[in-house]
Amino acid sequence: MTYFTSLGLLKDREFAALAGTAFARSQAYSTILIALALYADLFGTSGFVEGLFGTAFAIVQLVIVLPLGRAVDTGNAKRYLLAGFLINVGVFGGFMLVDTAVHVVLVRMLQGLGASILWITGSTIVGDISPDDQQGRWLGSYNQFASISSLAGDLVGGYLLYAYGFTWTYVVLAGVTLGAFLLVIAFLRTNPGGQKDPDDATGIETFRSLLTLPMLRALVGFRFVFSFGKMAVIIFLPIYARTSFGLSAFAIGWIMAGGKLTKALTQGIVGNLTDRFGREHQFVAAGAFLYAVGTATIPLAAYFEGRITPISVSLFGDTQLLGGAFFALFGAFSILGIGDSIRLPASMSLFVDEGEQYESVASAMSLRSLSWKTGQVVGPVLIGTTMDFISVEAGFVLAAGFLVIATAVFIITAHRAHARRVTDPVPDRLPED
Repeated sequence: MTYFTSLGLLKDREFAALAGTAFARSQAYSTILIALALYADLFGTSGFVEGLFGTAFAIVQLVIVLPLGRAVDTGNAKRYLLAGFLINVGVFGGFMLVDTAVHVVLVRMLQGLGASILWITGSTIVGDISPDDQQGRWLGSYNQFASISSLAGDLVGGYLLYAYGFTWTYVVLAGVTLGAFLLVIAFLRTNPGGQKDPDDATGIETFRSLLTLPMLRALVGFRFVFSFGKMAVIIFLPIYARTSFGLSAFAIGWIMAGGKLTKALTQGIVGNLTDRFGREHQFVAAGAFLYAVGTATIPLAAYFEGRITPISVSLFGDTQLLGGAFFALFGAFSILGIGDSIRLPASMSLFVDEGEQYESVASAMSLRSLSWKTGQVVGPVLIGTTMDFISVEAGFVLAAGFLVIATAVFIITAHRAHARRVTDPVPDRLPED
């Protein structure tokens, strides 16, 4: 599948509305990551506090993912999606008012709530309404549009922060979010979720039953460990670029755009390959290993800074001086983007497939998110503390170590789960209480 076939899905009005959801969510997320680097520099924060920027976002999501997934399975998913938009608009208003690092942490908690609602609900609806034989295409294309919007957040958001400061940037983000809100109202069916009868099983029973599936257990364990490393990279790479090398918000946006561009161009293609060849667990393992390689190259920025003659780039009436650190970080983040493009469509497809075995796609996606949130809560603080007591570079090496361990364990457990799936039948309904 090419980028143009992904665009072809926009002819479906419901997919177009959901693509707008992905666009608004991802653009805001990427722009605020750059803003966090500016806040860290502005307030002179420690690695521990910078880790809290990530932990605050995740801890709310850790609490909400299970009840939210159950609610989407049994209720009106469209209403939850609309509520998520309105919460995000409130987030932008909150960021306009921050003047201490504590305020940033508090608003990040509210952002975690809104982002979790949009992510779980949006991806679940895509999985539910997509044709059975095109699930990989729909999920891959959905993530492809999210990657494109994330790229816009890096470039446009980075420029807005650089040229106009915080307030006008948040005004623009609020406008985009309200536009997506209107698309969902206009084009998405009234009740796109709610496929499961709430009397069939309690929420806990659903999750327990899903965890009897060997492949889902392998995926949950993998994401638990993998998240320790990846979330630290997402939080600290922009901060590293700003506080260690003094790069501008616009230059940081270019660095992050390198990874988003590779992800946007290749994720839809990989989604099609998973539909064609299957064995999604092998795609997950390959992408995860490549992500670990990219993370391990981040500390090379300190080596290349001063060893490459800086290049002067003039754009929008301003001149940026880009040296060795910029190019090293740009290359590292591009590798990370390729790794994610290989891993993400396959991972999402596996979770949807496992959830469909018990007609609980949203609950499976909630387990997917929950397994990530534990590492997302602990990982940034652990890596940030390492950076405080040893060095920033040591923190990134530790993050790469978590990624390698997660990949190695998943290769073993997923291979066993795949073999069992071939030989063991799966129950066609939830077990009785």
